[in-house]
Amino acid sequence: MQNATLSIGGMTCAACAGRIEKTVGKLDGVSAAVVNLASEKLFVEYADTQTLAGIKDAVINIGYEVLDKPKGTAVSIPIGGMTCAACSARVEKAIRKLEGVESVSVNLATEKAAVIYNPQTIRIAVIKDAIEKAGYKALDFSKESAADEDKLRKEREIRILWTKFIIAASFGLPLLYIAMVPMITWVALPFPKALAPMNFPLIYALVELLLVAPIIIAGYRFYTVGFKNLLRRSPNMDSLIAIGTTAAAAYSLYNVWQIAQGNFKAVDALYFETAGVIIALILLGKSLEAVSKGRTSEAIKKLMGLAPKTAIIIEHGVEKEIPIDEVIPGDIIVARPGTKIPVDGVVVEGRTAIDESMLTGESMPVDKKAGDSVYAATINSNGVIRFKAEKIGSDTALAQIIKLVEDAQGSKAPIAQMADIVAGYFVPIVCVIAALAGVAWFAAASAGFAALPPGKSALEFALTMFISVLVIACPCALGLATPTAIMVGTGKGAENGILIKSGEALETAHKAQIIVFDKTGTITEGKPTVTDVVAAPGVEPDFLLRVIASAEKGSEHPLGQAIVQGAEERGLELFAASHFEALTGRGIEAGIDGVVIDGNDAAKLHRPRRILAGNKKLMDERGVALGELEAGADRLAAEGKTPMYAALDGKIAGIVAVADVVKPSSKAAVESLHKMGIEVVMITGDNRKTAAAIAKQVGIDRALSEVLPQDKSNEVKKLQESAESARGEKRQRRFVAMVGDGINDAPALVQADIGIAIGSGTDVAMESADIVLMRSDLMDVPTAINLSKRTIRTIKQNLFWAFGYNTLGIPIAAGVLYLFGGPLLNPIFAAAAMSLSSVSVLTNALRLKRFKAGTKNRRKAK
Repeated sequence: MQNATLSIGGMTCAACAGRIEKTVGKLDGVSAAVVNLASEKLFVEYADTQTLAGIKDAVINIGYEVLDKPKGTAVSIPIGGMTCAACSARVEKAIRKLEGVESVSVNLATEKAAVIYNPQTIRIAVIKDAIEKAGYKALDFSKESAADEDKLRKEREIRILWTKFIIAASFGLPLLYIAMVPMITWVALPFPKALAPMNFPLIYALVELLLVAPIIIAGYRFYTVGFKNLLRRSPNMDSLIAIGTTAAAAYSLYNVWQIAQGNFKAVDALYFETAGVIIALILLGKSLEAVSKGRTSEAIKKLMGLAPKTAIIIEHGVEKEIPIDEVIPGDIIVARPGTKIPVDGVVVEGRTAIDESMLTGESMPVDKKAGDSVYAATINSNGVIRFKAEKIGSDTALAQIIKLVEDAQGSKAPIAQMADIVAGYFVPIVCVIAALAGVAWFAAASAGFAALPPGKSALEFALTMFISVLVIACPCALGLATPTAIMVGTGKGAENGILIKSGEALETAHKAQIIVFDKTGTITEGKPTVTDVVAAPGVEPDFLLRVIASAEKGSEHPLGQAIVQGAEERGLELFAASHFEALTGRGIEAGIDGVVIDGNDAAKLHRPRRILAGNKKLMDERGVALGELEAGADRLAAEGKTPMYAALDGKIAGIVAVADVVKPSSKAAVESLHKMGIEVVMITGDNRKTAAAIAKQVGIDRALSEVLPQDKSNEVKKLQESAESARGEKRQRRFVAMVGDGINDAPALVQADIGIAIGSGTDVAMESADIVLMRSDLMDVPTAINLSKRTIRTIKQNLFWAFGYNTLGIPIAAGVLYLFGGPLLNPIFAAAAMSLSSVSVLTNALRLKRFKAGTKNRRKAK
């Protein structure tokens, strides 16, 4: 299966999105098609039997645009020195023959060459050289990224919408004024005598016609798109507006003709202002909607803006600054203090500390030396390093994060399916309701069963009902209710280092009743650390650690390496070891040269001394008496630590305890989850005593110990099928979330209802997890659940208002209140209400941008 994301133009409401999904979903080989109305993108999954070109054709055939992006990298190079068509042709020929250039077009008028090229094959510098050799000047330029192009396109759309609204408002206000003032008799408002409808009805009518014409032209798209979709039997929001305003304008044109024929009473039946003001108000709503939709994708824009624009490479031993797009894998790049790392790579020379907060959320800089990885957009804090470029462009960790967030924003939550189903049938049903309401009121008024408003005929009255129902029943709010909240929610998660991979994960995370934590690397740091040094009488603790570390220097065992690291962190200088022997399952034996303690005095020894370091079994084998230290070893073991005895020349010297220490945030995270009413379970392959000690230390309810990696998924399944509460009662089918490292725990992460992977920020493409925590901070688990709760609450609010608005608005527009003596809804107010409904839904979704992670708890944890 293949995946593709297509930018779609021409969508106006949920009906459009539903039609595209239905059309593409029916194509052979297409397994999934999801349209995000807010981001205007189609996410499609298809088999090799189907082509992307076929999918694009299907979208175009039903009246929408597919905004193509070039396969290669596109760049526009300004060229100086061209004077005629022969010059542009010569430049084109020079560039086209270069290997790696996919296409080239030179525009003489703009003096620019539009080139699509493969950056893996050719650098822009080579293209510039070709232009120079052809006798012309390649000027400096700045390449616009896909994000910039998308941003510019949306800004252009917003600018066009605002321009159309200003035109519509400029003509709509005077149109409304001259249409309404003659009806207002209780207030003396200025009015041109030459336009008095009773005295000069034809002039009055023609002026209204002249004023409404520019408004209809400004809103022409409602008609071209609306009627086209109506003819294709898939009406959308534009169709409702087009039918309603056309009915008002056509009826008014008929009355202008009646006035011209001498029927001056027809001047009271002009509805040009209804059509004009409706279009103006809807253009205002669409403009505000476009602005709000642009704000939902700010998180993506922020991430994209992190990448630097240039890089300094070493070429033939000389430093050279080039655009970031010209970097290729294998380039040696120089990073100076205060600069951003341009691409992912591996340090080959130098030492520094790098601020990786944009990637992991951690504020402390990370030390880097030769062999360490560095990542694009992180900031070099102090040293100068050289590193080898390994991943560029879409392969960098930053690009993977951006893609993951984009995919999540484009996905649909299960709750959205209800809105989609309703939206798919909504517009045709509204058309039927509007027609029935118009016909019913016309029949009732004509037969005398319904009282007509003053000055209105039965046809005018029925037309008002017809137009009001069509205009008020816009499905925009329904279509925007879910995707906007998901876009803002996933974007907010990314800002907090929480990558939510789908709308479904964002929606369902808050349902977690049990959260299962893997121990090693999740609750704990994942690497053993020296925790206690208990020296025998007459032995200094530092000396004890120094001696054991000297013996363990040659060991490859994790515990031995932890002791060596512990000594180095304390600044202890190690002795030289003369020999080393690993005693399988018991410990090690070694000889060292150095200083030993004899009573309270230090004496220099000139021959090696025998060191034993290991478990109780080794001490018993060699006849070493443990004395009072045995009780201390038992206490350490009860705390989940591994005690290692040390004997010097056959005499006990002390104990060094090693343990995989608990992360500072683990206890605070468990406390937060308990406050949320969530049961916390720990799963580990460690022995029962160690597991119990760790569980007690962080306050975990239950510990599942001695579980093999392949059995973890079965344990999660058991928790899902039946879980016992603290009171001993059985609860069926619990919602279980699993938190692990995303590699050893992959089966369990997949088995869980929600898989949450602890990531370092580099492997963001972990397929096994639904949510990836960029920083290894467990406080992000309750944060993710709280974000899910807030997002689903926002979606429900949006759907409530969207459904509630239409449920109440359509009957009112159809005249239910008027039937019982209430007011009649003017189509102009219906248009205003429709526009405000979409804006209100978007504004409510944007409130999620104020969501903040539990910073107090995080500070407490640290």
